[in-house]
Amino acid sequence: MLPSPRRIARCRAAGIPRRGRLLRLAALAAALALPAAGITAATLPAAGATLPAAGATLPAAGAARSASPSAIRLSGTPAGPARASTIAGPAAFGGGGGAAPIPAVAGAPVIQLQSPDPFSTAQCLATLKLRCYSPLQYRVAYNLNSLYRSGVTGKGETIVIVDSFGSPTIRNDLGVFDRQWGLPDPPALDVLAFGKLPKFSPSNASMDGWAEETTLDVEYAHAIAPGAKILLVETPTAETEGVTGFPEIMNAEKYVIDHNLGDVISQSFGATENTFPGFVTGNYSSLLDLRYAFTDAASHNISVLAASGDTGATNDEPDGATLYPYRAISWPSSDPLVTSIGGTQLLLAQDGNKIQPDQVWNDTYGAGGGGVSSVFSRPAYQNGVANVTGGRRGAPDISMSAAVSGGCWIYASFEPSGAGGWEILGGTSEATPMFAGIVALADQVAGYSLGDINPALYALGAASRGTSDPSRTGIVDVTTGSNTYGPVTGYTATPGYDLASGWGTIDAARFVPALARVFR
Repeated sequence: MLPSPRRIARCRAAGIPRRGRLLRLAALAAALALPAAGITAATLPAAGATLPAAGATLPAAGAARSASPSAIRLSGTPAGPARASTIAGPAAFGGGGGAAPIPAVAGAPVIQLQSPDPFSTAQCLATLKLRCYSPLQYRVAYNLNSLYRSGVTGKGETIVIVDSFGSPTIRNDLGVFDRQWGLPDPPALDVLAFGKLPKFSPSNASMDGWAEETTLDVEYAHAIAPGAKILLVETPTAETEGVTGFPEIMNAEKYVIDHNLGDVISQSFGATENTFPGFVTGNYSSLLDLRYAFTDAASHNISVLAASGDTGATNDEPDGATLYPYRAISWPSSDPLVTSIGGTQLLLAQDGNKIQPDQVWNDTYGAGGGGVSSVFSRPAYQNGVANVTGGRRGAPDISMSAAVSGGCWIYASFEPSGAGGWEILGGTSEATPMFAGIVALADQVAGYSLGDINPALYALGAASRGTSDPSRTGIVDVTTGSNTYGPVTGYTATPGYDLASGWGTIDAARFVPALARVFR
C-alpha cells in the first residue's frame, strides 16, 4: 500500500497514509548523475542516512515509508522545467527504548529538470539509477492485452477506492494520465464524500499524503480495468495507527455495500495489529469490533482487498515513526475476509516484456509486507498451507508490482503551485488497486460480483502446484527473494505458498478466466 509520496516518515503520526513509498528526485540525490546542462538549480542533501538499529545505509534524502506511496516527482508544464523535492527518511527501528526516528533532511532541496514528461525506463536508469514503468508496460508484463482485445475491460463493474480526504484534482489528473498513455476515460468517476470533510489544504502533510495515495489508487485501478467505473469514497479522518480513522472508513464501506454501489473494494492502508487498544493483554475487541463492513461485504458478494505493507515482516509502532524490532503484521490485510496483496519487483524492458522472473519486493526503500496474524486463527481456506502458516492467518495471499526501483508513473496537480507533475510511486499501495482491476475483469467474465475470492484463490494456488497445470490457473510462482527488513528477519520465497509473496503473482490472460471459472 503506498500512501503519500512525501514527508511520510516525518508526518505519519499526523495522519499520513500508511502503505506506500513516494520518492522524489532529490531523494535520490546520491544516485543522480544528471549533466550540468540538465539542471537549472539544485540543492542536494548529503547522502548516508542510517537506520539506527539495522545499520543499513539509505539513499540521500531517504525514502518515505509506511502506507504511503513512494515517489519521484517531476512537476511542471511543457513551457517550464520540472521540479523535484525531497522527503523524510524511513522510520527507525525501536530498540526497547523510545522511538529513534531518522530526522528529516535539512533544507529544501530542489532539482530543476528540463522535461516535465515521464521518463522512459532507459531514462530513469540513466538519470535516477532505478527503473520506472508506465501502465502500458504493466499491461504487457501481466499479459492483459489479449483480454482487452476480447472485450474484457471490467465493463459493467465498479471498483471502490477508499481513502481519507481524497484529492481535489483527481478528475483532471486522471484525464491527463489517460491522455498521456492513450487510455480511454472510465465510464464514470464518481466521488462520495462520506461525512463532513475538512477543506483540502496541500500544506497539510496528512491531506497531501492521502491525495497522493488517492491519485495512485484511482489511476492504477483504472489502468488495469479501463472499462470499469470508479467510485472514490472519501472519509473525514485520517487512518493512522490503532483504531484512529477506522470507524469512519468502516461506516463508509458499509454504506457502499448496503447500497450496492460497488463490486470490489480496494484499501491501500492499514494499522499494525499490535497498536490496537488491548492487544498487549490479549483483548482484541477494539479491532474485532471494526470488522462489520467485511462481514457485510461477504454476505453481499463484494470482494475486499488490502495492502500487506511496505516494511517487510515488521510494521509501525503506535507513533507511526518507529518500526517494531520484531515481526508484526497489519490489519485489515490480516483479516480472513480480506484478500491481502503483497509486493513484487519486476524487471521489464521498455516494451513491457520481462527480462527475468518477478521476485519479492525488497529494495532500498522498502519490502513487501507478510507474516502471520496474532489476532486471527488460520481460516479453512489456508488449511492446505498449514505447514507455512501454522495455526494463524497468513498474509499476503497474492502479489503484484510494488518496488520503487520499478515504480509506476502517476500524474498529480493538487500542489499549492497548481502545476501538475509526474511522480514515480511504489509500494503495496500500487499493487492493491492493480489487483482490484484484475478482480473487476474476473467479475465481468463471470457475469457477477465474485465476493470473497480467498477460497477460490487458494484452490487455484493448490492446482497450480500440480504437474498438469503449467500455468492454466494463471498463478505464477515467485521463488526468489525475502521480506527481511532491517534487523527483522522476514520470510523467504519458496515454491508454492509463502509469507513473502503469497501464491506469487499472476498471468492475467489465464488467471482472470480461471478465477471466474471457479465460481461457476
